[in-house]
Amino acid sequence: MRRPAIYAASVDDVKSGRVTDIYFVRAVETVKHLGLGDARVRMEVHAYSMPRGYEWAVFAGLEEALAILEGRDVTVYAAPEGTVFRRKYPLMLIEGRYVDFGELETAVLGALRFSTSIATKAARVRLAAGDKTVLFFGLRALHPAVAPAADRAAFIGGVDGVSGLMAEEVIGEKPRGTMPHALIIIAGDQVKAWKAFAELYKDETPIIALVDTFYDEREEALMAARALGDLLAGVRLDTPSSRRGKMRDIVEEVRWTLDIHGYKHVKIFVSGGLDEDKIAELRDVADGFGVGTSIASPPNVDLSMDVVEVDRGGGWTPITKRGKLPGARQVYRCPGLVDVITPWDAEAPECPGGGRASPLLVKYMEHGRIVRDLPSPREIREYVLSQLRELRGAGQA
Repeated sequence: MRRPAIYAASVDDVKSGRVTDIYFVRAVETVKHLGLGDARVRMEVHAYSMPRGYEWAVFAGLEEALAILEGRDVTVYAAPEGTVFRRKYPLMLIEGRYVDFGELETAVLGALRFSTSIATKAARVRLAAGDKTVLFFGLRALHPAVAPAADRAAFIGGVDGVSGLMAEEVIGEKPRGTMPHALIIIAGDQVKAWKAFAELYKDETPIIALVDTFYDEREEALMAARALGDLLAGVRLDTPSSRRGKMRDIVEEVRWTLDIHGYKHVKIFVSGGLDEDKIAELRDVADGFGVGTSIASPPNVDLSMDVVEVDRGGGWTPITKRGKLPGARQVYRCPGLVDVITPWDAEAPECPGGGRASPLLVKYMEHGRIVRDLPSPREIREYVLSQLRELRGAGQA
């Protein structure tokens, strides 16, 4: 009898180049066969298209990409992780012999596209929620092997917390969450379940009661408030679509009922099928949101990697396939997210308000060694939030 398996690649599989498309392996071997094993390339990572309705995205996954390339004889320049970018921006430049890293293209792009797509969606949700709390509950929408990377990308993108148990180990943040319907159904009684949960966890986490399991949300919210009193920090509405109707009306009804009975301190959190548009509709009546699938399974930010220069022994020659710009490029940034794309060795341009623009792509790796300190997830998140504030101030978000 065949035993069941979990189909996940190991870190060694990824770094050794086993997680790749066969055509990259064949390309490396053919380059060697042509006697061009010493040919050097500059390969650029960029997004020549954006998902429908997206004017910008958030670059994420750089740390994992560097971990994949570490130890290979390559030099890497990149925009800092968390950089807000637009279409056609160069985000990373990898320089070295193609035969030394060509088979890693699949893994590097996979890490970058996965995290960039999630971080971008999280940032859009963050903007829609304003100053309201946003938690990421989307791991059930993903293969478990990528759960830590998804939590990290969502946090970088701007959510306030994630529910994954490995969050503290991976991003240095304690996991956050309330309770599932399973707890209440097994207990067979909402009040019994709420009280037991509060007894166990009142010193560890704010007590948020799930109030839509058996009865009307308004009724269960009032039951929870009366049962837990000052211990109750909030209620969560996870009403299924078949019972939802107009969610805003449900939230307003629960809020009114709690207020007139003296429970104005009880906050209301909404979860289930939320995206940025639905959050925008509820932002002024709800206190926070649990967002899962829309962040975990976002529109894909189509990052690609292309050769833009080749050195066969006579110096760098700009060259690329049709539809792409030949030659390595740099992005210079001025205050207000005013960016200028130039040839790689061009002089930094003047900013509109005076002073020289700063290069976004900086050296992170030299001949396979990391040469720059990498920021923590919280530091990257703060960088993202500062750029989102600039976008909002400029009317671009």
